[in-house]
This record gives sequence, C-alpha cells and structure tokens, in this order.
Amino acid sequence: MVLRNAVHKDLYADSVALMRVAARLAEPPGVETVSLVMGTPANQDVLARSGLLTDPGRTAGPNDLLVAVRGAPDAVDAALAQVVEALTATDEGPDAGAAAGATAGPAVRSLVGAPADASLALISTPGPYAAAEALKALRLGMHAFVFSDHVPVEDEVSLKREAARRGLLVMGPDCGTAVISGIPLGFANEVRAGSVGLVGASGTGLQQVSSLLHARGAGVSHLIGTGSRDVSADVGGMTMRAGLDALAADPATEVIVLVSKPPAPQVAERLLRHAGTLSKPVVACFLGTEESAAAPAGITLAPTLSEAARCAASLAVGGPVPDEELPEVPTPAAPRRLLRALYAGGTFAHEAAFLLGPVLGDIARTAPPPIPGAVPSLPDGHLVLDLGDDEFTAGRPHPMIDPTVRTAYLRAALADPSCAAVVLDVVIGHGAARDPAGALARALAEAPADAPPVIAFVVGTDADPQGLTAQQRILRDAGAYVVDSSTTAARVCAGLLAGGDELVLTPAASRIGDTA
Repeated sequence: MVLRNAVHKDLYADSVALMRVAARLAEPPGVETVSLVMGTPANQDVLARSGLLTDPGRTAGPNDLLVAVRGAPDAVDAALAQVVEALTATDEGPDAGAAAGATAGPAVRSLVGAPADASLALISTPGPYAAAEALKALRLGMHAFVFSDHVPVEDEVSLKREAARRGLLVMGPDCGTAVISGIPLGFANEVRAGSVGLVGASGTGLQQVSSLLHARGAGVSHLIGTGSRDVSADVGGMTMRAGLDALAADPATEVIVLVSKPPAPQVAERLLRHAGTLSKPVVACFLGTEESAAAPAGITLAPTLSEAARCAASLAVGGPVPDEELPEVPTPAAPRRLLRALYAGGTFAHEAAFLLGPVLGDIARTAPPPIPGAVPSLPDGHLVLDLGDDEFTAGRPHPMIDPTVRTAYLRAALADPSCAAVVLDVVIGHGAARDPAGALARALAEAPADAPPVIAFVVGTDADPQGLTAQQRILRDAGAYVVDSSTTAARVCAGLLAGGDELVLTPAASRIGDTA
C-alpha cells in the first residue's frame, strides 16, 4: 500500500461535491481511502491526524484542492489521474454539491455580480471564510443557507442578529437540509408541495419527517434548517424562532412542525411559548426531552419523529393516519442478546438511544474507529453508533455518501455471535450516494447463514433520484426486514431484545393544555 497527495491550485468545490467524487474514486479495487478537501489549515490538520498527509510541511492554500489517496500503487495513480475530470463532470462539478437540487438559474461563484433579484445565497466555503460571505449575502438582502461547518459560534450569533435586524434568515452554519419553495438544498428529498412547514435543527430528522408526511398523503410548503447549534443556550434558537414567524406569515403553510434534538431547556421553553402565540397549529418534536406541563395550549408535543409526522399529517389531511404494522422478525436464540445499531444519521442514533435506553439499559454510543484492513472492534454491550460523527469521518466522506466505514462495522456485527439485531438507516435524495442500499446489500449477501436479523428503513420518496421503493426492494431481496421509519425500527428492536412492551416506545403525542 502507498499513500500519495496531490495539490490542484485554485480548484475550488464545495464539500458535498468533494465527498461524492471521493466516494466514486474509492470504488475501484485496490483503492483503500480517498480524501478530497480544500487546503485550509484545519483540513490539513485533519488529514495529518488521520495519517493521510505525506508531508505535513507541504503548503496548500484555502482555494487549492488537496487530495490524499491510499491503496495499491497502480490504483492510487489511476485515482489521482481522474480527480480533475471527475470533479468537473457535469453531474459532479464544483457547483453541483450542496445545491444539488437548486437547478434553476446559473450557478454564481461570487456574491459580487449576483443577479439583482436573487433572494437566497447558498454558502459552502471553508468555515473560516463562511461568515464573511454570509454577511455579504445579508447586506445584499438575501437569506443565507450556510452549509459550511467549523464556523465560530460567536460568528453565528452575530450573523443571526444581523439577519433579525434585516428580516432575513440565516440557515446554519452547518445546515445540511432545506427545501425552499420546492427547491431542495443540501441533503434533501423530493417531497410533494403541501401545507406543512417545518423548521429544524436536525437535518436527517427533517428528512425523516418530511418523507413520512409525503408517504401519508401530506405535503411540504417550506423546510427550514437552522444548523445544529441554533437551539443551544449560546445561540438561543434565533433561526428557529424566525422560521416559526416566517411560516406563520406564509399563506401556503397551515401546520408547522419543529424538529430537534433536545434544545437547551430555557430555549425550548421560549420557543414553545412563542409557538403558542401563533394562529396556526404547531407540532413540536424535541427528541429526548420530557413533556412539560408548562407548554402552551394548542401545542402538540410529539415524542418521536414518526409521531411528529403522524400528528402533522392528520392535521393537514383532516383525519387519523394509521401507524405501520410491525413485521414478524424471528426472535434470536441465546447467546445472541446485543443490539448493533449502525446509523448514518445522527438524529436516528439519538432517537434510538432515547427510546431504547429505558428498555435495554446501558447502551454504548461510541466504538474505536476502524483501522484500515482490520475488523472493527465492538463492545460487549448494546451499541448505538452515529457513523457520521467527526471521529468516523475525519479524512473520509460522510457515510450517506461513502458506505466504506459502515460496511466494515456491518460485517463485524453480522459475524458477532452475541449480536441479536442490526439496525441500518438508508438516506436517499439529493446529495446522497447513488445506490446506498446496494452497497449494504453486498455486505448482507456475504453474511454467515446464522447471521442476526437486520432491520432497515429508507428515508426518502419515490421522486428521489434513487427511488424509495427500489431501495427498499434491494434491502428486502438481501434479507433485511424493511420498516417505515426510525421509530418503527426501535419498536421492533424492543420486541426482539426485551420481550418488548412496545407501547413504552410510542406514547401518544400530547396536546398540552387541552386537558387542563
């Protein structure tokens, strides 16, 4: 095996385009790892810590593309030779990443000279430069979708205060998902137009709820991402509140849904109090938080992503929406006793740990990152893993784009004699891999005959490029038990591993104040 780097001067592309090209270049035999990043000091430090920088003293500027490839010599040379062509191809070019769904109008590389009628700027520069570009957009009267991460929190606060003064939205930093007037941005799905507006600090959570709304006959007016830090005490939920107000004023929106991992308690209280002043019904899903008797009348608190979608769909379509029936999964025999939940979406990992913790007891949330060529180590206990976390993506594409790391953990789980169930999420849509289910199916085909059951769910719609039904069929044909949502997957696991009184996992949403 060899490791080689290359620098392409003044070749900029956003991070989603770079991750997708890296995943494509890593497909041929003999290629072990491919990383494409802009040459910022932070990115060079990540490559160095990941053992992917051949010369720590080499220089690459923030507008230069830095490439690292490890593998067999001939395969590495072939990959390096294809970088520029792959990146400038029409479907993966420098403008085809974070704005994968935004096909209307020409791409603009600089806010200087942007069309006079432009109302939104998508910013995906390296983090140290993103705040300055977002501020330019605000001063030009544009909302800002900031895909970039590693933006200091004080810059986020400053940007959002400026946006509030101007009556604009800053979605992000580190905002992965939005659908504005039917145009998907970042990682997003093709959902039908409708009357439900969503605001969320969770990208995959928003994707799950919006896709379930689509499946249940409802549609989406707008989907506003806020960035994961928005509901922290430091930022105070500024974009979530602004999003609430924007949807409340939007004639096309009749029902509003809030989605987040637990906000800071005082932020959650303020947001719910403000939501209670609006004239439209609001469904709030703050995963992992207890229901509060202080919530205003008329606010529906949903404990799970599936319940949030069910409640909002019921309000939108004007009738009850039934839950999916659970599949019959054979109960594993002893000594199989452990859960191995391997998620690409961090929100799904959080929801599973929140729901299954009271049922299963202690659940590990981390495992040692895999060593190239070695079988990953699994703990002697239940495991719920977010494989999109920084410790697993340093120098590598996200698992929604490149399945390599998750496939290694999947093979280890399938071969583990103590494993009683494996859970997998498959997220499709813009920005995701071309065939994520296919990569997992190949690993399932290699599983031992006595492998544990695999419970999988696909997040997306049939209008997405990969196709919901097609991806589900691939997983079923490979032997997986396919369910409709992350919440249903947790219910199935409770039944398998705890004799599961599954009702503990699906408390009805409460409409606080109605019974007071």
